[in-house]
Amino acid sequence: MLTQQQAEVMLTLQANMNAKVNPDWVKAAYPYLRAVVVEGAEAMEHHGWKWWKKQHCDLGQLQMELVDIWHFTLSHILLLTGGDEQQALELLMQQLEQDQQIKFDNKTINIKELDLISKLELKIALAAVRRVSVPLFAALLEDCQMSWKDLYCQYVGKNVLNFFRQDHGYKEGTYDKHWLGREDNEHLVEVMTEIDSEHPEFQHVLYQSLKDRYEGR
Repeated sequence: MLTQQQAEVMLTLQANMNAKVNPDWVKAAYPYLRAVVVEGAEAMEHHGWKWWKKQHCDLGQLQMELVDIWHFTLSHILLLTGGDEQQALELLMQQLEQDQQIKFDNKTINIKELDLISKLELKIALAAVRRVSVPLFAALLEDCQMSWKDLYCQYVGKNVLNFFRQDHGYKEGTYDKHWLGREDNEHLVEVMTEIDSEHPEFQHVLYQSLKDRYEGR
């Protein structure tokens, strides 16, 4: 289950990232759920949906798409509260308590009765009409062999790496993703195994560990 502390950390990180892209992001009111539509379709491609040809599920890529979907879902929830992180946290935790039934297109749909592709289709459909269902997302996580803790770690890791790159010249073109013989995302994965994800300052410790490695290269 997603803990309140994990939700609070991710909402803060997402708000900070949105502000880094555009300090006036709340007023801009980007259609974040439109991005969920696209990411959901990409997730279907990684899973494979074509009945007329043999396909293989790329579970790793599918999980990454879910992390991306979560980024945009958090952004939408933050927009619903005008960027107020505390209200967004309350709304998110309330969403977690919703049941496994979704009313859509004059039908009541039981999430548990859907296969993974059908869940992705429903996720896309809801996003297209600007709706969010956290229980549906939780069901997708389970289908993709991810726990909320897995999502939290991957989300925080990607967010921290994005900030690290920006702070070290990524936009200016002066940052080199390859250092000490490996790509920065490989360093990220290794560092994450050395840090307790339950640490209250997990993201800050993660960032500092990357910085120490980068500056010591």
